[in-house]
Amino acid sequence: MVDVAIIGGGPAGLSAALFTAKNDLETLVFDTDQTWMHKAHLFNYLGIRSISGSEFLMMARGQTRDRGVELYEEEITDVETTGDGFTVSTDDGEYDARYVVFATGAKRGLAEELGCETTNEETINVGLNMETSIENAYATGAMVRPEEWQAIISAGDGGAAALHILSKEKGEHFHDFDTPSDVPWLDRED
Repeated sequence: MVDVAIIGGGPAGLSAALFTAKNDLETLVFDTDQTWMHKAHLFNYLGIRSISGSEFLMMARGQTRDRGVELYEEEITDVETTGDGFTVSTDDGEYDARYVVFATGAKRGLAEELGCETTNEETINVGLNMETSIENAYATGAMVRPEEWQAIISAGDGGAAALHILSKEKGEHFHDFDTPSDVPWLDRED
């Protein structure tokens, strides 16, 4: 059983994966590579002057792989609760995880089939930490917002979900804050 299974490999899913894997949780990401990001060009993403959505994804995937995330280009066909987590199914197999993060853009079907509550606006109902009505199941990005479908908002949602998972794992509120001394590849002349 892995710690975290993330369904969707856009900004929300990869952001969540980066935080969880960087902090030693075994993390899998499942994606069909059909994200809206391939149609996007980022001018309004903080820290990025101009980049195509596809180039952004390539860089983000590399960054998550560098932290130990396993990326699978497989479609999820079902998600079920188990006694100690979730079973995520594809046509190629089943994967057990203690937490699941839905990062599927506006596609809410898998979360709804799991039993996650929806709002009057037909979005998945979450709290500020992105946790759904199903314990240890999280939803992010366009599936929780009726209108604000921005890559940077989705990335923040993924980060919020990951920090909540990490807080549960650590048993206290967890902050992920790095300093230059935490970055092993920076050249320093201390």
